[in-house]
Amino acid sequence: MAGEVRGVAGALVRFRNREIGESELDWLRRTIAESGWRTLTELSQIVCAAWDWRQPNGRFSEFACRELLLRLEQWGHLDLGVRRRGSRSGSAGLRSRLPTELIPIPEIPITDAEANLDELVVRPIGREERLGWRLYIDRYHYLGWRPVVGEHLLYAAYLDTELVALLGWGSAALHLPARERFVGWEEAAKRLHLQLVVNNWRFLLLPWVRVKCLASKVLAANLRRLSQDWEKVWGHGVWLAESFVDTARFAGTCYQASNWHYVGDSGGLAKRGNRYMHHGHPKAVYLYPLHRRWRQKLTALR
Repeated sequence: MAGEVRGVAGALVRFRNREIGESELDWLRRTIAESGWRTLTELSQIVCAAWDWRQPNGRFSEFACRELLLRLEQWGHLDLGVRRRGSRSGSAGLRSRLPTELIPIPEIPITDAEANLDELVVRPIGREERLGWRLYIDRYHYLGWRPVVGEHLLYAAYLDTELVALLGWGSAALHLPARERFVGWEEAAKRLHLQLVVNNWRFLLLPWVRVKCLASKVLAANLRRLSQDWEKVWGHGVWLAESFVDTARFAGTCYQASNWHYVGDSGGLAKRGNRYMHHGHPKAVYLYPLHRRWRQKLTALR
């Protein structure tokens, strides 16, 4: 997640350097009850306007606001009511209505002899392609699909016109000592700049594709455009990429071939709601700087 959300004394939470106390919670409860909003988007617009909560480009931080509202409800501070839970839109409703295992997917073998890496195209997917992206990830990635929280971008890679890979980027891990040591991060600087780090939370090379060096080529092509794409969608670029490799399954070869830095192992923890649970399976942590002055930017205290 790009910002921090944690419980503190007095039922306060801290979210992206914004402290939410009892007075803010009381105002939110009154606004939810009295303002006549119909969708979570409308409610986030009301909150952003009242708090003057804006992105660096001046637009309201509606996505971050919706994330905050949902988490406050999750922890019992707010009740967003049936207007949100009764909506027929959104990923949860889609999952419940769609038997994705019944949808056929063409599996067209692609081998070295047929591949021309000069034809490789990696691009963000459109809104109408999100269901297909989810379908492939759910069926073929060992971790499957899960709802994405926070800022994110989804990509597809094509050789000529054939889909060969899918990638998902999202908010960085909140606690990652191996990364903090490599960056030289103190807590204050991390709180300021964590949104400038992006996590490669899904990377799927389709199982019927057998092309030498394709995975590293896809990663490299994606990295070249990632920060610019992020700025277009979220109003700021990203300066550092991170990824976790399950070494019980993979060697991390494509990250090594793409010049990522192995910086150590994770602590073997997984986030479950507002807690980190120990699962006993540390993963290799790889980092990739996206700007030559990335360290100066991420460690600055302003």
